Amino acid sequence: MRYKHVGFALGWLSLIGGTFADAQPAPSGERPGHQSEAPKEQPIDFERARMLMGKRQRGEALTDDETAYLKRAIAARREQQKAGVTERQGPKPVPRDSTGLNPLIEMTADDRYKQQDGGLYGGGKNTPPETHRREAEQELARIQPLNTDGRPAADGKIVFVSISMSNATQEFARFKKIADLDPAKSAKLTIVDCAQGGQAMAEWAPPDARTWSIAEQRLASATVSPKQVQIAWIKLANKGPHGELEQHGRQLQRDTLAVIQNAKRRFPNLRIAYLSSRIYGGYATTNLNPEPFAYESAFPVRWLIQNQIKGSGALNFNADRGPIKAPLLLWGPYLWADGTTPRASDKLNYQRADLAADGTHPSEAGRDKVAKVMLNFFKTDPLAKPWFAP
Repeated sequence: MRYKHVGFALGWLSLIGGTFADAQPAPSGERPGHQSEAPKEQPIDFERARMLMGKRQRGEALTDDETAYLKRAIAARREQQKAGVTERQGPKPVPRDSTGLNPLIEMTADDRYKQQDGGLYGGGKNTPPETHRREAEQELARIQPLNTDGRPAADGKIVFVSISMSNATQEFARFKKIADLDPAKSAKLTIVDCAQGGQAMAEWAPPDARTWSIAEQRLASATVSPKQVQIAWIKLANKGPHGELEQHGRQLQRDTLAVIQNAKRRFPNLRIAYLSSRIYGGYATTNLNPEPFAYESAFPVRWLIQNQIKGSGALNFNADRGPIKAPLLLWGPYLWADGTTPRASDKLNYQRADLAADGTHPSEAGRDKVAKVMLNFFKTDPLAKPWFAP
């Protein structure tokens, strides 16, 4: 089997964070102290496998030995999944009303969290740099009704999709319900919830993942086509994050990069992707995505946008600069608040009743709360309003 797609391999490696020597199954038939006649194969160093994948992603050629090692790593990950081997998740989280952390939108340029400063775009700023803002306005100006072949048409549609996991589909479905009833919403806009339960960034990362075919089925059910999709909302999360920000955050960044590139390939007219991090996870009773991981999911959002602003070829959206790999990236609604502590800007907070029994997924009240924040953002943000509520 040939591994031509970076995202495919990332799908297998995405939940691995280091060398799992103790996760390798022992050779069958061996007894303690028994000397095997054949030399024992060394455990897989998955960090090395990630480095090799990054090398391939940059277009660098791998040696035969490196290619073989990467294939062995993918095969080992498959076996671990079949055997039910999972990450060490640490102690069960203790639910709490607040963490004492400051929302990213309220941190200044001088504030620090694990060496990260404040502001959605960094430097204490919650709006994009001037150059990126102008480029966003140019992309906004290109959004127009398209027919199913992706050609401009007066009776065409502008399609807005969601891409993410269970929390996102619960929140986006509620958002769609209230948005479709809002008189301010453009009559040309069709909202389609493509987010899917249990399908986090790692599951969307393979280019041939089933999530993409399901998304296309949902588009067809809404009588629109992939070529009419021009806007996406992507909520960043992975299952069972562990370790420090530089470990789980960078993995989430890599997985989301693959998702963004896949989305551009699947939806060739995709112009803007709005990225969001998670809601409050302090009430969580499992290790699916508790604090501080929910809070820290904001930093991969910022890293991706900052990389695009810096001119990363992997996130290029401008044909004048080379092959197009991605839509323009912007922050979507920032949804995190420190539990019962209201945000200074809008008083957003999360009570225990806003979360379901697991403390991770939003309750009915929580879905309503998030949906209203989303609707307000897309109706009023100057870099969203032109297509949502012109």
